Amino acid sequence: MKNALPKFWSFNRIRDTSMIKTEDLIWQGPFSWIGYEQINESKLIPDIAGIYLFTFEYLDGYILRSVGVTNSMKRRLAQHTREYKKGNYTLLDVEFAKNGLRKELWHGWQYAKEHQDTFLENKDVILKFAEKELISYRLFISEIADRRKRERIEAALLINAYSSKEPWHDLIDGGMALRGRYNYEIPIEVKNVCSHKLYGLPEIIEI
Repeated sequence: MKNALPKFWSFNRIRDTSMIKTEDLIWQGPFSWIGYEQINESKLIPDIAGIYLFTFEYLDGYILRSVGVTNSMKRRLAQHTREYKKGNYTLLDVEFAKNGLRKELWHGWQYAKEHQDTFLENKDVILKFAEKELISYRLFISEIADRRKRERIEAALLINAYSSKEPWHDLIDGGMALRGRYNYEIPIEVKNVCSHKLYGLPEIIEI
């Protein structure tokens, strides 16, 4: 047939289960936010490509606040710092967050853009909230060179957190642009390995 459509391949869970691979995902940390290493007495984060977790200290470990991906940890954290100081990110009450409860002190994102006058009027106070949150963060990272794998892991972890029934699941801001596994990509079963207890991070997750 002259104008036949191309044949597309799509993963079939019954037919192609044997193709699923299992991998360990090694998490290093905790690291300090850049610039606060001496205050936190924590290690300087290495400048690698990979996935990062923002966490707060919680019970016998750490609790998930956010997940992100980057080609450069230091460059990405510098970008985050600028956005925090512009008032563009949502700020939480750290003491509540450390107990797994979401209490907003300032709402960022679109609200912040529409309320710049409010931000400027209260800038000193809001920036103190921002600095307290940055000081309180403990970062965990996993080195992954492949960008698509990073995106797939980020999406899987965030979707897992959003769907959790645990009371702390709403510490993570919604509305993030996620790029999970496409139908033509073979799933990977990932085992999260860390020497610390990370609440919000499942032991095994499929990406």
